[in-house]
Parts: sequence; structure tokens; C-alpha cells
Amino acid sequence: MAHVVILGAGTGGMPAAYEMKDLLGKGHEVTVVNERDYFQFVPSNPWVAVGWRTRSDITFPIEKYLTKKNINFICSRCNKIDAEGSTLHLDNGQTVTYDYLVIATGPKLYFEEIEGAGPHGGHTHSICAVDHAEKAYIDYQALLAKGSGHIVVGAMPFASCFGPAYEFAFIMDADMRKRGVRHKFKMTYVSSEPYVGQLGLGGVGDSKGMLESELRNHHINWIVNAKTTKVEAGKMYVTELTPKGEVEKEHEIAFDFAMMLPAFKGVDAVAAVEGLCNPRGFVIVDELHRNPKYKNIYSAGVCIAIPPVEATPVPTGTPKTGYMIESMVTSAVHNIADEIAGKEPHTTGTWNTICLADFGDTGAAFVALPQIPPRNVAWFKKGKWVHMAKIAFEKYFIRKMKKGTSEPFYEKSILKMMGITRI
Repeated sequence: MAHVVILGAGTGGMPAAYEMKDLLGKGHEVTVVNERDYFQFVPSNPWVAVGWRTRSDITFPIEKYLTKKNINFICSRCNKIDAEGSTLHLDNGQTVTYDYLVIATGPKLYFEEIEGAGPHGGHTHSICAVDHAEKAYIDYQALLAKGSGHIVVGAMPFASCFGPAYEFAFIMDADMRKRGVRHKFKMTYVSSEPYVGQLGLGGVGDSKGMLESELRNHHINWIVNAKTTKVEAGKMYVTELTPKGEVEKEHEIAFDFAMMLPAFKGVDAVAAVEGLCNPRGFVIVDELHRNPKYKNIYSAGVCIAIPPVEATPVPTGTPKTGYMIESMVTSAVHNIADEIAGKEPHTTGTWNTICLADFGDTGAAFVALPQIPPRNVAWFKKGKWVHMAKIAFEKYFIRKMKKGTSEPFYEKSILKMMGITRI
């Protein structure tokens, strides 16, 4: 009997557990290890930060639903991975041995990269976790009570997922318009992207022109190619660079509320394994999503190493969107199942990006096939249908997660909403 351990229970780890169990059946054991006892639907965090969702709307207890599928669950942080001995050392004192390990931890939110950043001990908010989004909502309520102010939204150097920053800016704008107070607040978008709409993807279709137009129409100023260097209480220090990487302008931005997506790194226990990761702690994988050095370790999701789409004056990473993560999971899981069955692994992922970005009462959808240019498809559209589609997808995804199905969520939902039948 083989024992497959999945480290992480997010949008990669949970589907990996379900699909792994479905493929292996009763003859093999699947265990999920996660530091929290709940699943959170991260794409909904911008809504939590303005009070449109609560924790109970977008989270659910993990063990209850995994147990129904005969999947083991251990709630504890992993402190060390003994890759040579195929053993995890957990914070609760347990050791867990595995035949195969799937690392699906997601990233470490590296607020420490920039002095004064972060929601705990720093001066900026985050929407990368539900705890952070709840804290942002408390301070957003205080800002509204104050009656006026300057709001800064954006992304720090080494950030690798820019869509949520645009989403939060537009969602906050929409919420203030609904309250009839938008005219009392100035908003500025500050990002490490070399231009508006770069998105860590080198742009998709007319994302630059479309997002610039949206920012103008919503009276949101912007500073891009922006290297945030330090944050103090109520003040952000930003160096704006030229396309050649030279200093264009130094900014000292006074703010009353700031939400800045942080740099991403690999989580500590993973990054500490010699030969497993790149210098920033992301897991190195081949086309099978298997680590070249440790053949029984696979990885999927935001925690894997992908080179930037293009060199940028301010460092930026490459986003790993939901459809990509789903494809990675399928690759890793099927290859492990093949190895256990004595077959040669052969399943590869598809490097395609499909994303819905909510703008509060409208939204934008983009498709990049493949993610890295040149592309066969570069499609970017906006409309109210995207806002409604994201709401529908949130409910669909959470329902399917609770049900424990391993069907491909993105193929069954988002692609149908877009009218795409095959990619």
C-alpha cells in the first residue's frame, strides 16, 4: 500500500487530495497536512475586505469533508521536510512518512521584503488571506467614518499576481459609489508592473489600453514601474523607474489606507530542502511536475518555480491562475498514480491562463493560450457578465469542494461561461 501525502489544502491541495483518492481507491492511503483547519476561497477575499462577504461565506472546515472521502487530515504546520528520508516533521510533534509527496503549500507572503509593509506590525493591508481581509475591512470602516482620505492600492516588487490588486481598487471604488461617498476619497494605483495591464504576463490582448481606460473612468491615478522601498505610518516611499531601469522620480505618498500585494517566496520548510527549490524557495519541477532531484516529490500551484514572462525593471513574478493550478494538479496526481501502478508517468500540464477579474459591478476576463508569449490566443473582454460569472463560480467552486468531486472545475464552469468549448 502506498502513502501519498499532500502538503497544503488550498485551491491546489484540496482538488489534489480528491483526485488522488479517486484514482488510487481503497488500496492506498492519502493524507492532507495543512497548518489551518479550514479551507478558504482566496479569490473572494477582496469582497471580504469591503464587507460584501464574511469568513463563513468563503471558508469551511477541512476535516469534515475529507473524512467523507476516506482521506486523512492532520492540522499542523510542517517545520521540516526530510526529503532523503521521505518524512515530514510537524509542529505538533508528529512525523509523517510518505511514498510520494505533493507540495501544494501556496506561497509565503514575504512582507519582510519591504520595511514597514504588512498587516501585522506594518502599515499596509493584504487580501491574500481571509484574516488579512478581515483586518482590512475593519480599517476600511474606520476610513469611511473619517469621511475622506487617500487610498493606495497596488503591488510590491517581486509580487506575482496582480489581478487581485486591480480587483480590490475597483471593488472599493464600487462600494464607495454605492455609499455615495466616492467623491470624498482620492485613489492611486501603485504597482511594480512596467505598465498598466502587464499583469505579470507581458499583457494580454489590449489589457494595457482597457485597464488604463478603466482607471481613468474610475478616477484612479497610477504610478507603475514603481519600486516601493519603505512604508511608514501614513507614508509610502516609491521609486519610479524608466523602461531602462533608471530613476525617473522619487515619490513620498501620503495615504490613509493602503492595500499592497506582497512579494511571494517559498514557505520556509520547503525552501530549506537542499536541491528542491530555486533561490526564492519555489519548487523546481519538470514537465511532469516532479522534482528532478527527489523523484517522489511532486508540486503544483503557486509554490512552483516558473521564470518571469519577461524581464522588468522592477522585479515581478509570473502568476499561477486557477486553470493553471488545476492543470498542474491533474498532471502531478496522474503521474503519481501511474508510478504506483508500475507505469511510466507521462501526463503534462497545459500552460494556459484563464481568469475572471471582478470590478465591483462589472469585470474583465482574459485568456492567454499559452501563458508565455507568443500566443495562439490573447483574449481580453469586459462586461457585467464577468461580475456575475465570478459570483456564480464562487458558489460553484465551494459547493464542489464540499462535495469532494475531482472533476475539472475550471473546464466545467469558467470555460462554459466564456463560451469556450475547447482549448
